[in-house]
Amino acid sequence: MIDYVYLVPLLPLLGFLINGLGWRVVPKGMAGWIGSLMVLLAFGLSLGIFTEVQAGGSRIVTLYPFIQTSTLNIPFAFQVDHLSALFLLIITGIGSLIHIYSVSYMHDDPGVVRYFAYLNLFVFSMLLLVLGANYLIMFIGWEGVGLCSYLLIGFWFKNRDYGKAAKKAFVMNRIGDLGFLVGMMLTLYHFGTLNYGEFFPKLAAEAQPQSVYFAIAICFFIGATGKSAQLPLYTWLPDAMAGPTPVSALIHAATMVTAGIYMVARSSALYNLSLDAQNIMAVVGLATALLAGSIALRQWDIKKVLAYSTVSQLGFMVLALGVGAYTTAVFHVLTHAFFKALLFLGSGSVIHAMGGEQDIRKMGGLAKKMPITNITFLIGCLALAGIPGLSGFFSKDEILASAFGRSPIFYGLGIVAAAMTAFYSLRLYTLTFTGGFRGTHEQEHHLHESPALMTLPLIILAVLAVVGGYIGLPPVISEHHTLHSFLSPVVANAGAHELSHGTEWMLIGISSAIAILFAVWGYLAQRRPAFNEATGINKALENKWYVDEAYDAAVVKPVNGLSRVFNDGVEKLGIDGVVNGVGKGVRWGGDRLRLLQNGQVGYYLFVMVVGMTLLLAVGFFWK
Repeated sequence: MIDYVYLVPLLPLLGFLINGLGWRVVPKGMAGWIGSLMVLLAFGLSLGIFTEVQAGGSRIVTLYPFIQTSTLNIPFAFQVDHLSALFLLIITGIGSLIHIYSVSYMHDDPGVVRYFAYLNLFVFSMLLLVLGANYLIMFIGWEGVGLCSYLLIGFWFKNRDYGKAAKKAFVMNRIGDLGFLVGMMLTLYHFGTLNYGEFFPKLAAEAQPQSVYFAIAICFFIGATGKSAQLPLYTWLPDAMAGPTPVSALIHAATMVTAGIYMVARSSALYNLSLDAQNIMAVVGLATALLAGSIALRQWDIKKVLAYSTVSQLGFMVLALGVGAYTTAVFHVLTHAFFKALLFLGSGSVIHAMGGEQDIRKMGGLAKKMPITNITFLIGCLALAGIPGLSGFFSKDEILASAFGRSPIFYGLGIVAAAMTAFYSLRLYTLTFTGGFRGTHEQEHHLHESPALMTLPLIILAVLAVVGGYIGLPPVISEHHTLHSFLSPVVANAGAHELSHGTEWMLIGISSAIAILFAVWGYLAQRRPAFNEATGINKALENKWYVDEAYDAAVVKPVNGLSRVFNDGVEKLGIDGVVNGVGKGVRWGGDRLRLLQNGQVGYYLFVMVVGMTLLLAVGFFWK
């Protein structure tokens, strides 16, 4: 089965070509099923590959030579091992559910064929990213998901604001991508290869100065801050809500935003050699989790709450990477994919029933009208909050325990971020589904449960959000951590700090109590909501700490001002002035010389005599 791994990305690519090239002739009703079938087939192949890898079948599958010189050999090859096999399941599994959901959600959209073409291309790019056996193939997929995010975020391009959101995502990702590219160049310069199979052994065999490891690790991490929306390159992700809701689920749950986490986990051998780079990651992750979590407390757009929640949860993952708990970060990627895809698709179900309304202040009381969406959304919120027994609890608790092993300060700040998560999760559910309906009579009249094609993925994801965490039970419950054991041949965790069972129970008790307490507070605080105008810190939270305004003042306006200087001064007056001046000078000279050609023979004889006289005079006096 591994020999046919090339079919996994090839199938979504085929779906893209069918829908993309035949967008004028493919029936709208067929486009969704074509796209969904291709990703489902890729999921079936991924299951077979996963089973084979689990039995010890890891290897590199080389398709053809890609770049080959006397000193450099970079093949187009796929690395099929435990880490890539797991991500194949996440991408194709969650991706297929999102495709099926989209068949119903997007069926009335006139651009549905184009939509599924983009969606298939997105999945293809992400599969290429995780399957690449070297950083160059990873980078091709890396750029591919950046392009597809631009196309999908700006899918409804007639809305200028959506187009601006797409451009913002594209530009901010390019900043991070430059860091990744520089890291690749440094790797090639110092180690002479980009292939994982050659680079990682050289890290152990060749002693390089610490500055080399640090520089490469930080450059790679800059790339991760762009894709995985960390400070300061996170502001594109909330704006990505401009795309259709299934796109938000695909970008925020299992694919693009986890690319940076995957890249750092894949490069764990490098990061273990640079403690400074790890500490920077941990600080950035914590800061991102706290900042985004605080903003989510006072957002009113149902998708914006989930968007800032995603940024915060990515901060938790980066914190885990920063303390050397790479498999723990991957564990949270897995559980987060389940409950966050569930929440985004659930929000799409709500928006579908509300006729496009996204303001939770105009919702309420939806539980009776939408029982399936209500139950599944509640499960997603509880899993996100970290309620004991659900998937989010196990992975988040493991991150906090790893942070405690590195620094109690990291742990304390992580607990604060976890408390905010529990509060805004139940606040979101309470305002949306409980109490009385606050929308218009017309909206209330049209409230209904979503079709089966939309509720079936919700049910499947809800089940996974409940049971998904049991592959990583804490040591005090089970000595066998299934996910750690599975990833151990590939991912090298930094020296883990062993905690006593007493300490483990204490940490579990604290995180459980915090999650339950703040979840209950989030529920009770919104039972009788009052939507007064925000003041003080609440106003700052509603305005997202004015970070976008700060970026606008510090970056956008100065760059625009500099652009105007170059445009008006250098371009128009300088370059254009010289070019146009040459043209004007030639024309002016021609106009003056034209006067000599007046058609009068006497004038010509006079000029000739004067010219001969001048020549004789010059010749005489020159001697």
